[in-house]
Amino acid sequence: MPDLFDTGAAAPSKNQPLADRLRPKSLGDVIGQEQVLGPDSPLGVMLAGGTLSSLVFWGPPGVGKTTIARLLADETDLHFVQISAIFTGVPDLKKVFEGAKIRAANGRGTLLFVDEIHRFNKAQQDGFLPHMEDGTILLVGATTENPSFELNAALLSRAQVLVLERLTLSDLKRLTQRAEKDLGQALPLTPDARANLLEMADGDGRALLNLIEQISAWTPEDKLDSQALGKRLMRRATQYDKSGDAHYNLISALHKSVRGSDPDASLYWLARMLTGGEDPRYLARRITRMSVEDIGLADPQAQRVCLDAWEIYERLGSPEGELALAQAVTYLALAPKSNAAYTGYKQAMRDAKTTGSESPPKHILNAPTQLMKDQGYGDGYAYDHDAEDGFSGQNYFPDEMKRGVYYTPAERGFERELKKRLDYFAKLRAQRQT
Repeated sequence: MPDLFDTGAAAPSKNQPLADRLRPKSLGDVIGQEQVLGPDSPLGVMLAGGTLSSLVFWGPPGVGKTTIARLLADETDLHFVQISAIFTGVPDLKKVFEGAKIRAANGRGTLLFVDEIHRFNKAQQDGFLPHMEDGTILLVGATTENPSFELNAALLSRAQVLVLERLTLSDLKRLTQRAEKDLGQALPLTPDARANLLEMADGDGRALLNLIEQISAWTPEDKLDSQALGKRLMRRATQYDKSGDAHYNLISALHKSVRGSDPDASLYWLARMLTGGEDPRYLARRITRMSVEDIGLADPQAQRVCLDAWEIYERLGSPEGELALAQAVTYLALAPKSNAAYTGYKQAMRDAKTTGSESPPKHILNAPTQLMKDQGYGDGYAYDHDAEDGFSGQNYFPDEMKRGVYYTPAERGFERELKKRLDYFAKLRAQRQT
């Protein structure tokens, strides 16, 4: 009876898609991923030592995760079985494990490749563990999502995570040359159009080969330039998942570009998120947070700029309202930076948690009843407006607590003026207390 999950590779034919025909026959034929496949890389060291542990390949689509897994099975003489977490249920997994046990009893190991492994729930992921531990299977998982968030700690402790990267333009150029050799003809494209084709692929080798296969069927009288190519081919959709890694990576890039006072990079990452379909309201909220966290009182106007941009977007909608967000991002990037209030707030929160039972000093407590007055509430309170310079210098911390110092303004922007005031009050406080 045939193994429903066995995907032993058949000999390529001209009727197969180009991407299938060009699958590498050995690990040395794989284009890109030197950081994983090189002699001193994790896989290179494992194969040289004759040992291979369970692995998780983490990377974007079209970078060779499936191909490398299949070639690893060939290199180690393991039976290759491929499943997808999208289409595989518990009964299917049981059949896979039973087949692996039978092969193990006959002296043959199994490399089980699980595509989209992050889509298995916790219980399903736990189901792999005993079969990994007793050597029934060598697991190679593939995921486009961050394994730290999507995979169980128990599974991760038994597998090594290897990061596969988007193919570079140089990698894509080599792949194009390999495709032209297989097709027996050069693509009918000008040099500019060839460069545009590589950009359309956006680091995805499979997408590039699919585009090349379309182009190879054309018979134009002259070579196509970039404009003609753009009319015949739709640009590949940007890889962006509003709830996945790309979402968090890009908002991190935007935030750090603003913090780093780089308006050009800030506008680029904002545009990347908007073109990827991000909700502008989410961006408006995060941009406002940046003004509070990273600009703070160095430029109090920054918060107002962000709130105004948010309101403008609500009134205008897309795409006009997005310009207001772009202006806010530019303003934040060029504003003086300070996280003094943010840092001070976090320090105050820590102290509040450790001194949460301390009472305020009695002299700053109100005494609406005679009993409270008899207890000393309000006794000795100095009304600041009656004091010299409008400042009494009294202690407002709990009597049992050492005075905290939380807000240390930066010597930038408006906080430079606030620092002068803070130093002035510190000097007066020292004089009043002596």
